[in-house]
Amino acid sequence: MNKLEKVREAMNESGVDGILITNPTNRRYMSGFTGSEGVLLISQNEAKIIVDFRYFSQVKDEVSDFEIVESSRQLLKQTTVEANNMKIKKLGYEEDDLTCSLYKKYKESLGMIELCPVSGLIEKVRMVKTAEECQSLREAAAIADDAFNHILGYIHEGITEKEIATEMEFYMRKKGAESSSFDMIVVSGTRTALPHGKPTDKKVEKGDMITLDFGALYQGYRSDITRTIAVGEPSDQLKEAYQIVLDAQLSCIASIRPGMKCGEVDKGARDPIERSGYGDYFGHGTGHGIGLDIHEGPSVSGNSEEVLQPGMVITIEPGIYIPDVGGVRIEDDVLITDEGYEILTKSSKELIIL
Repeated sequence: MNKLEKVREAMNESGVDGILITNPTNRRYMSGFTGSEGVLLISQNEAKIIVDFRYFSQVKDEVSDFEIVESSRQLLKQTTVEANNMKIKKLGYEEDDLTCSLYKKYKESLGMIELCPVSGLIEKVRMVKTAEECQSLREAAAIADDAFNHILGYIHEGITEKEIATEMEFYMRKKGAESSSFDMIVVSGTRTALPHGKPTDKKVEKGDMITLDFGALYQGYRSDITRTIAVGEPSDQLKEAYQIVLDAQLSCIASIRPGMKCGEVDKGARDPIERSGYGDYFGHGTGHGIGLDIHEGPSVSGNSEEVLQPGMVITIEPGIYIPDVGGVRIEDDVLITDEGYEILTKSSKELIIL
């Protein structure tokens, strides 16, 4: 089934005969359109993209599976015209995206067409990637791997966290990335105990661990990798924590298979850390889906009932964070396959001491 067929099947299940897509990421996913404004209307028989004058040329270059409606009036008014032309009676809207004020305007404009809230309909389809999406994610991962290998020759005692982050951003762009996947995390010393610490002017000192959490945005798709390294010999406690996290991550990935619940995946990484006595220092989920967004479904957490399917791409990122001491996180991007899994991020995970 292609994307439109999957969405139409989901529309049937939701009891709507049309859907209005306003979320920019979902709009890009369904149509290929990368502009900043426009809406999609999908019914069981038609699919339209509505844009204004600013995007008349762009939309023709990017969109093929949708009828293009070039509107000279407000998008909301044109949407009403097209929804009536498509004979839509129950129109699903993305309740997690549409603001209350815009909902009121649509409701008033659409008149007799019933607006029905739907949540996660497109996002659920997005969880299983196409072959083309998987290739873009491989390329994004390869750029991140290349950046990691590069930065190993750049880091030295006395360099700041900000300088490391800036060099990685610049290098990934030189290698074809549009940008970083997200605001990268570069923390050193005791700051490695901050799971989401931002890079600062702190200088790297001898004996520091450095956590690098970063990724490349390539053709709209995002990689997400974390490696923890050391500059000089780290403490015995942090070396122990590193080995525990590495063993947990490796054993978790080795257990992955289609049909497995994401809660089981989380347990596979969490149990070894808890058995080691560090369970209280691993306070976040084991991973998440990646794609056009850096965090998307499925959630790889203890209470997740989502079932792994071939084509899903998830992160596996256990960690240990000891306040006032430091922390370790190791993360890879993993594609679920018919046979098991494919690790997309290939950088070394042995403890590197510079």
